[in-house]
Amino acid sequence: MATIKELDVRVIPPPQKHPTIFNTFDALSQGEGFQLVNDHEPRPLLYQFQIERTGQFDWQYVEQGPDVWRVNITKVAG
Repeated sequence: MATIKELDVRVIPPPQKHPTIFNTFDALSQGEGFQLVNDHEPRPLLYQFQIERTGQFDWQYVEQGPDVWRVNITKVAG
């Protein structure tokens, strides 16, 4: 991943989490990415990415709980 920026969504109100994450992703150039930090398994977000950004991202778990989840999300196509 060319660029690693941390996006800690634990402090963001739940209704704003996914829009914030997608806005961050959409602002990336191809090859850039960020590390998502969350307090729960972000699997529903992964499913949403698979539907709404099919083929545009790479998703790599860095840490998988129980208290903190970290995922590197990279834009692979634009």
